[in-house]
Amino acid sequence: MPGGTDKYVVLTVDDDPIILNEILETLKYDYLVRPFTSGETALAFLEEHNADLILLDHHMPGMTGLDLLQILQNNPKTHSIPVIFLTGSADNEDEVHALEIGAIDYLLKPFNPSSLLTRVRLQLELKEHRHHLEELVEARTEELQVLYEKLKQRDRITLDLLAIASDMRDHETGTHIECVVLFTKVIVADLLEFPHDEHVVTEQYGNDIIDSVKLHDLGKIGIPDGVLLKQGKLTAQEMRIMQAHPVLGAEMLMQAITKMGDDSMLWTAYEIIYGHHEKWDGTGYPMGVKGTLIPLSARITAVVDVFDALTSARPYKNAWPAEEAFAYINDNAGKHFDPYLAKMVRRREREFREILSKKEAIASRTIFDFSR
Repeated sequence: MPGGTDKYVVLTVDDDPIILNEILETLKYDYLVRPFTSGETALAFLEEHNADLILLDHHMPGMTGLDLLQILQNNPKTHSIPVIFLTGSADNEDEVHALEIGAIDYLLKPFNPSSLLTRVRLQLELKEHRHHLEELVEARTEELQVLYEKLKQRDRITLDLLAIASDMRDHETGTHIECVVLFTKVIVADLLEFPHDEHVVTEQYGNDIIDSVKLHDLGKIGIPDGVLLKQGKLTAQEMRIMQAHPVLGAEMLMQAITKMGDDSMLWTAYEIIYGHHEKWDGTGYPMGVKGTLIPLSARITAVVDVFDALTSARPYKNAWPAEEAFAYINDNAGKHFDPYLAKMVRRREREFREILSKKEAIASRTIFDFSR
């Protein structure tokens, strides 16, 4: 029972002591009645105590019933307390005004004791019922939130497995996508901290980029082993096949987008998959677009993808020293890479070197960690 007692607390406010006494006599056997002769004293009580229902007189000197009702409605602590308005006037405008402000019922004085008792009991039962429904809704909401989080986690794991599958076909160590994610986090954090006109990143967009960059080489799943795993130089025909992987990946993802609808992360992944081999000067593939026509997410991926590739050992090459990789990114600013992002890589050199120092530890793990 509210208030920690066996009875509901009914607060009644009326400047007429006779009316207060009648209410007390009518309700005292079933409820704890707290009578007050003014709105001010009632408010003082409510600052320290709770009430389950309020019986409120309309015409009182000083603070009127309508004044008090408005104060109660504006206070989050008292807003939900049901208020029954009492008045000796049959003025319909007063009744309408009280109901508009927030009163739940209206009773004329002099009232019939049984009528008052019935009104009070009914409103308290309704309040209890509403409270029960709110508890059910809250419990169900918590259950749905848990289920939603599980579904999100399942989707994340599914995407991670797709990313791992694409990476493991092409790279022996399996560190590429995890390092690319870590480099991407550095760039996104910089863009959020230091906004730039042509590199606008909201928190949502930044998270979408981080979540989806791991899928950038998804299309390599569709590249034949003879081309993908060839250690020698590719022929012109083989190069065309290899350069089809952005289109293949985008086509694969579009099937998911068609089913999922308006999912910002999937659309960002689509941008990255399709555009991460485009170049700032327009000499990239598959579309040959240039500059800011390339989505920002794809421009970021282009930088981090190449930087990690340069600093990673492959069967056909040794890992470049970090300084040479930084120099390459800088030398190709405005050609391959977005000039601003290329400068940022140098500006964030310390963070990039820290990630490079962790490559061996990342490679030794058997479980991939893409958590933000």
